[in-house]
Amino acid sequence: MQQDTIAAQATAPGRGGIGIIRVSGPDALAIATTITGNTLQPRYAHYGPLMRGGQTLDTGISLSFPCPFSFPGADVVAFPAHGGPVLLDLLLAEVIRLGARQAAPGEFSQRAYLNDQIDITQAEAIAD
Repeated sequence: MQQDTIAAQATAPGRGGIGIIRVSGPDALAIATTITGNTLQPRYAHYGPLMRGGQTLDTGISLSFPCPFSFPGADVVAFPAHGGPVLLDLLLAEVIRLGARQAAPGEFSQRAYLNDQIDITQAEAIAD
C-alpha cells in the first residue's frame, strides 16, 4: 500500500481563492508531466497550463518535492489552482485517471510517520 500513488485535495472543501491538489508516490512526477506538459524542476514554482486530455483546465502553479525531501517522504507534486470546487474536482479526477488513487483521510500524515518524517507526537498533533 505504501508503494501506490495517492492524491487528495489539500485545502478545505468549498469555494476559495486557491485550492490545492496534492499527489504523492512513485507516479507523482509522471502524472505531473502529463498534466503540465513539462518536466518539473524540484522545489521550483512552475507557472503554466494544467491540462486534462489535451485541453487546458486552468492556468496555475505546479510544485515538485522529490523523495525524501517531502512531508510524506515520497515524491510529491502540488497543483495550486483557482479554488472553485468544480475545477478542483476535475483536476483531482484527472490525477486519478492517470494512475493515482484517492487518499484516505490522514494518509499523507500516516505515510510521513511510517517514513520517519515525523514522530508520534507530531502525528498526534496533526490529528488534533
